[in-house]
Amino acid sequence: MTADEIFRRAKALGIDTPNAMQQRMASVALPARLLLLAPTGSGKTFAYAGALLRTLDADRAGHCVQAVVLVPSRELAIQSGEVLRRLAAPEFKTAVFYGGHSMATEQQSLQGGVPDIIVATPGRLLDHLQRGGLSLHDVRTLVLDEYDKSLELGFQAQMRSLTGRMRKVSTLILTSATGASDLPDFIDGIGMTTLDYGADSDTAAPHLTIRRLASPSADKLDTLELLLRSLGDERAIVFVNHREAAERVYKALRKSGIAAGIYHGGMEQDDRDRAVVLFDNGTTPVLVCTDLASRGLDISDVDAVVHYHLPVSAEAWTHRNGRSGRQGAEGNVYVITSDADKIPPYAVWDSDFRLPDKVPAPALPRFITLYFNAGRKEKLSKGDIAGFLMQKGGLQRDQLGKIALRDHCAYAAVDADRARAAIEACAPFKVKNRRVRITQIKSADKK
Repeated sequence: MTADEIFRRAKALGIDTPNAMQQRMASVALPARLLLLAPTGSGKTFAYAGALLRTLDADRAGHCVQAVVLVPSRELAIQSGEVLRRLAAPEFKTAVFYGGHSMATEQQSLQGGVPDIIVATPGRLLDHLQRGGLSLHDVRTLVLDEYDKSLELGFQAQMRSLTGRMRKVSTLILTSATGASDLPDFIDGIGMTTLDYGADSDTAAPHLTIRRLASPSADKLDTLELLLRSLGDERAIVFVNHREAAERVYKALRKSGIAAGIYHGGMEQDDRDRAVVLFDNGTTPVLVCTDLASRGLDISDVDAVVHYHLPVSAEAWTHRNGRSGRQGAEGNVYVITSDADKIPPYAVWDSDFRLPDKVPAPALPRFITLYFNAGRKEKLSKGDIAGFLMQKGGLQRDQLGKIALRDHCAYAAVDADRARAAIEACAPFKVKNRRVRITQIKSADKK
């Protein structure tokens, strides 16, 4: 696949003008051994995809695994897999493996032909290899995405075992958002070229305005509520330091009428995935989360980051802030402090923020999410769902928001005022000759 073809397909992902890093990776001489350093939100996934896709051989398609991408988290596996799937199809098949996902579904995907690209968390990919039915013997391209995060999470042994099984790798790409330069001990650094985009104006740190909001009490809940109400319909991520705090803040915000979601490591994977979908499509424009969400989530257009709790490290401060102002956009960060807080040296703000004298009532979300109990494995596409909702559900294009497709389900954001009528209008009809149940997701639902 040529760079021009990759850039043409990128338009479907909303990338009209690739940045300097992405253009470089789409033209870098191959095979290559690269260490790609760039901040959160700079577009690293599409950047390494620009190199990976050019290494694929059409004559070998469907016969062997040609490329492997190892990622540290389930969420990053899902999102990176979706990017590569949309760029590589239909010539090349992409499979995504991660813990918390149905092993039976993943094994079934292998029966439909050998995937050309595998995106996986280290433990799950190793599990597939140990069960048999999958070989990495012919892999020529290996990407260790956010490799430092994978090492931090304790995946070193699994990554060493996996890389040891891929003896024919000629193109190796490691990426990091932290500027890390120490390679893992199972990677030979000889001939490795470092591409550092940390200081590049086209991919550098977000354009952020950081402001401090003083809370009159150590609790901060009332101050947080007033802040979120003052932001209107802006999308905001609220960071706390513990799962228990996330639950408490989430419940308080819901009780006050703010459409909030919740995301932390104690939740089931399906619930975490749903929380991200509802936040990304605007159904719940506020997401309360732990630092688990500070890396690995590719969510565009986050208007504001709120530090309800001060982060415990400079790295966490950087990654939290990086959720807003991605890829050169303007972003806002609010730091809520009280007299009980000890301000760490890395928590620096530009100015103080004052709440308006009159704070509006909580904003009502524009969208509601509809759930389809069929997805990619049932041969549904985003186009199928959009067409069905407009033709049978009576929706106009501007009444339809983002659509998220999963293996056995799909989510479609629709205008809140039209959701119930759309469900009723669609009920008698089949989607691609298949009876599909469509229901409304209540934004507070958690299984």
